[in-house]
Amino acid sequence: MEGVQSYREIMDAIRVCVIIPTYNNAATLGGVIKDVSAFTFNIIVVNDGSTDNTEEILKSFPFIHTGRYKKNIGKGWALRNGFERAIELGFHYAITIDSDGQHFAKDIPAFIDKLSELKENTILVGARNMEQSSVPGKSSFGHKFSNFWFKVETSIDLPDTQSGYRLYPLLPLSKMKFITFKYEFEIEVLVRCAWKGIKIDSVPVSVYYAPKETRVSHFRPFKDFTRISILNTILVFITFLYIKPRNFLRMVIKKKFWIDIYNNHFLNPGEPDHIKALSVAFGVFMGIVPIWGFQLVTAIFLSVLFRLNKVLVILAANISIPPMIPLIIFLSYQTGSLWIHQGAVHLAMNNNISLDNISANIRQYIFGSLTLAVMAAIVFGFATFIVLKIFKRKQQAAL
Repeated sequence: MEGVQSYREIMDAIRVCVIIPTYNNAATLGGVIKDVSAFTFNIIVVNDGSTDNTEEILKSFPFIHTGRYKKNIGKGWALRNGFERAIELGFHYAITIDSDGQHFAKDIPAFIDKLSELKENTILVGARNMEQSSVPGKSSFGHKFSNFWFKVETSIDLPDTQSGYRLYPLLPLSKMKFITFKYEFEIEVLVRCAWKGIKIDSVPVSVYYAPKETRVSHFRPFKDFTRISILNTILVFITFLYIKPRNFLRMVIKKKFWIDIYNNHFLNPGEPDHIKALSVAFGVFMGIVPIWGFQLVTAIFLSVLFRLNKVLVILAANISIPPMIPLIIFLSYQTGSLWIHQGAVHLAMNNNISLDNISANIRQYIFGSLTLAVMAAIVFGFATFIVLKIFKRKQQAAL
């Protein structure tokens, strides 16, 4: 794609607009609008309660769409209003650009070129060069901090999660309800879109940081960083209590998942059969031992330490999934009664078996669960070894 005019035509054809949220950036706003208008007249400026002469500047650009409210609320609220207006005007995509002159309109083609290659809804984030000397120390720290937590929450490695220079597909956003309205919104929208399965990618963009004495920033280090930290804490809890278990369940019900496990781990010719059998045995053992809540974490750590097959260990450790817990507790008590004759508790499978029953006789449960874990590990490990040998013989016979 070449030529500014061609980009204007393309942006009109695929219904792309540019949203500029602004708050007291009268010194740079006009220049930003002028630069963006070289590529498109589809511009929406949201005045987030500015008290300077922002309104006078906006009147000098009659072709733009505007949104305004008297009280300053926050960048997130301005973006959300901009998205709503863009959807009302029939746009399919929105590029967001800051009004402080930090971003360059000349990078708009990078977003459009990338968009033309995509076959699915994708958020494109402008990745800045944060290694340049003009980048403030607090921005560099915040950049690394945000990238780290975004990867924890989504498992996506994104080079610049704090960049406000982005392209959003509007249809997915129109179906979502957001809860934040300041700087932390740009984290919320990325994480929650990733959870929805919306692809997130990046494009390289330029960045300009004005000298310290002339730089205008509305970011309040203590208040805004605190809000961002609270949001990340909530998102991390949701990630580990709901998102990761949900994604795991979605993965294991797919036929391809089990085919890959079977071919790449169970039948992996590069790994000895006894290691695979030991991995299954160890996973079963860790899934039954009485350290509820720490079984999987401990199993993963020890599998790395002992150089076992981590995938087989994790799968086998899931023997203690919720439907199996009553049976494991029942069998643990029954096995424990072999060690404790007098005063042994005998449960029936038709009882309301739960973790609360453990308190009835903790010693019987611990002895029984450890014994059951060893016995089950031996049975499953030996069975795995035999099955592998049978498969290997069949494969050799077929050759």
